[in-house]
Amino acid sequence: MMIVMEPHAQEADIQRVVQRVREMGFTPHVSRGVERTVIGMVGRAPVQDPSTFLQLPGVQKVVPITAPYKLSSREFHPEPTHVQVGPVTFGSDVDIVIIAGPCSVESRSQLLETAHAVKEAGAHMLRGGAFKPRTSPYTFQGLGEKALEYLAEAREATGLPVVTEVMAPDAVDLVARYADMLQIGARNMQNYPLLRAAGRSHKPVLLKRGMSATIHEFLLAAEYLLSEGNWQVVLCERGIRTFETATRNTTDINAIPVLKQATHLPVILDPSHSTGHWNLVTPIARAAIAAGADGLIIEVHPKPDEALSDGGQSLKPERFAQLVREVKAIAEVVRQKTFVPAEERPNGR
Repeated sequence: MMIVMEPHAQEADIQRVVQRVREMGFTPHVSRGVERTVIGMVGRAPVQDPSTFLQLPGVQKVVPITAPYKLSSREFHPEPTHVQVGPVTFGSDVDIVIIAGPCSVESRSQLLETAHAVKEAGAHMLRGGAFKPRTSPYTFQGLGEKALEYLAEAREATGLPVVTEVMAPDAVDLVARYADMLQIGARNMQNYPLLRAAGRSHKPVLLKRGMSATIHEFLLAAEYLLSEGNWQVVLCERGIRTFETATRNTTDINAIPVLKQATHLPVILDPSHSTGHWNLVTPIARAAIAAGADGLIIEVHPKPDEALSDGGQSLKPERFAQLVREVKAIAEVVRQKTFVPAEERPNGR
């Protein structure tokens, strides 16, 4: 349930409602928009008498939230959320965000070379795996904390904020000391203790969709982060598992507009993992931006043939530079179009 305040409600009115929510045994979540403040009321039991809030000063109305994902729903937060990672803003109406870097941090020289290359090509953030969840226990698992140190050094050298994956609840504090943004990988999308720990860190989180997860399950996973008071969440579509074997996964382009309508959180695409082939990355990246994605995360390696993980889907720096030019051109066209609200369109279309 959400409690909608009057446009000119005073701060004392808002805090009075927050206190009443707590007294009833629920958790309040305050969303301050441009025109109104909404207080979400989250708990396991139903609200016995919603009308009790209508008697409080400054309350305009009480509205039930029909979606099972409450806090991530546009019903609760109609305006798009902007997620800030250092100087980078996800969810901007104007700019897209491009994250790039190697699948795994293999060495200091490899990371620094890649970081400088993607920076020059137009990337806004640097990615790189320090701890790698691999299907086989015999493949490269990452350099651990040493890789985190290299990532921090690369940030200092280039100015690019860093995102890297965290795999366990007890590793959140360690990774958060080095990274600007925590990544929850596809295999951990429903690792609920990890989601709660990442939420409590209040670090920006990049949440990847599980390879067999529905959009409904994806948004409920995001709900774990939001319910811990962390609103700095970016969703990442990275392909789903289907019967098709021509590509590593099946890119669910549909998910981008579906998510953009269902949630206020920014949405990006990972065309490297969704295709598994470097020569498909750029076409699918173009499609993602045309479909309305807020950004991309791309794997780039100076020598893909020598990469210790996912070399086949990694772009060389020069190919990445071409991708950046193409998707920025598409973004300029798509984002210049004026959005017409449904109520102003013929037949609502």
